[in-house]
Amino acid sequence: MASISVFGIGYVGVVAAACLARDGHDVVAVDIDEAKVDAISKGQSPIVENGLPELIASAVRSGRLTATTSVSDAIAETEASFICVGTPSAPNGAVGTTYVKSVCDSIGSALSSKAAFHSVVVRSTTVPGTTDSVAIPALEAASNKVAGKDFGVGYFPEFLRESTAIEDYDNPGLIVVGAMDDTTANFLTQLNAHLPCDIHTVDIPTAEMVKYTSNTWRAVKVSFANEIGNVAKSAGLDGQRVMQILCSDHKVNMSPYFMRPGFAFGGSCLPKDVRALRHFAKARDVQVPILDAVLEANEAQIARARTMIKEAGVKSAGMIGISFKPGTDDLRESPLAELAARLIEDGIAISIYDPYVHAAYAQNLSAAGRGNDVVPDLGKRLIDGVDALIDGADSLIVGNFYSDTVDQILTAAENKPVIDLTRISKTRISDGHYNGICW
Repeated sequence: MASISVFGIGYVGVVAAACLARDGHDVVAVDIDEAKVDAISKGQSPIVENGLPELIASAVRSGRLTATTSVSDAIAETEASFICVGTPSAPNGAVGTTYVKSVCDSIGSALSSKAAFHSVVVRSTTVPGTTDSVAIPALEAASNKVAGKDFGVGYFPEFLRESTAIEDYDNPGLIVVGAMDDTTANFLTQLNAHLPCDIHTVDIPTAEMVKYTSNTWRAVKVSFANEIGNVAKSAGLDGQRVMQILCSDHKVNMSPYFMRPGFAFGGSCLPKDVRALRHFAKARDVQVPILDAVLEANEAQIARARTMIKEAGVKSAGMIGISFKPGTDDLRESPLAELAARLIEDGIAISIYDPYVHAAYAQNLSAAGRGNDVVPDLGKRLIDGVDALIDGADSLIVGNFYSDTVDQILTAAENKPVIDLTRISKTRISDGHYNGICW
């Protein structure tokens, strides 16, 4: 069992402290607010939360949960510290880091006189880079020690919901561990090993980003559901029933298939249907800012790719994929076709490898090039074979994933620019000649 000091007896801190103590760990709750410390010491909960008063009372009776205002005593008695202080918004909307820095100053000062290795784990919600730019410098300056060597640092986000916090703690949907040293990573992994959830071990900024992505995604879902409900009601329909039916589909609508950063969406359905629902709503005087933003964001992704290619100084490019998705020759509202057309306007010579579109032209099918109304002379730009495409272009644009082209593309990336809009390899991130649109 571990010994852990929890800094900040707010909502997250007190729930974490009580649950850790219940699980058999020795926990010291730390706060500058003497009233909160006194409440814990008396076995009372400083907040209202289902099941928490009983949990705290039991933990205090067992001696596994104590509380103090003394930072030095807490650090001396424990092997790891969890920072659970608040990060309220700054006036400009930025995350507020005043409390995080202050508690790191205090912990760092206490660490300066501690010989044993100690891990400091941030649980407060902070934007990517905050632990590196705020917490670690404060800890190092106050302790006169080196992070990752003389003491450990981690980021361990919480995903608790008020009123169901204890249940969420015991049955998490997500566990993310960010650490700069193996000792801290192993400590957090072992601490959570008994929980029925996979543990994702990543670098600290990624863990910070996952936390913000989770909270923002939940906010987007609420707003999207409200927007659909408003549109449904305007047509005399039950919006909750509509969303209930939608959420029953785990094959497409609730699957992770579309939750994969990359290029813009296209095809014969999504663009026109978003436009149609948007028009339907506005005809009924229903505002749909999320539907508006969907179309704006899709257009912005095409513009982003265009900018990346122009900034790479591309003169001639070989595009791998032109249809709206792999496995089809359908070019209706293909974002890749739109991108190609804009690059041609920019004076860039474009050649294209797309086995399905090429097959349609080679077989002289009546539907060859179906849906294309933007790429001039499409048939003449098609190349039969990815090797020939690579040889004839000074750069590559990967739009659709074809497994039999991956090795050639990765080899080409050693000496010519590759702009990847689909991600041909999960192990590659932007580096040198290779540049991914979202990675």
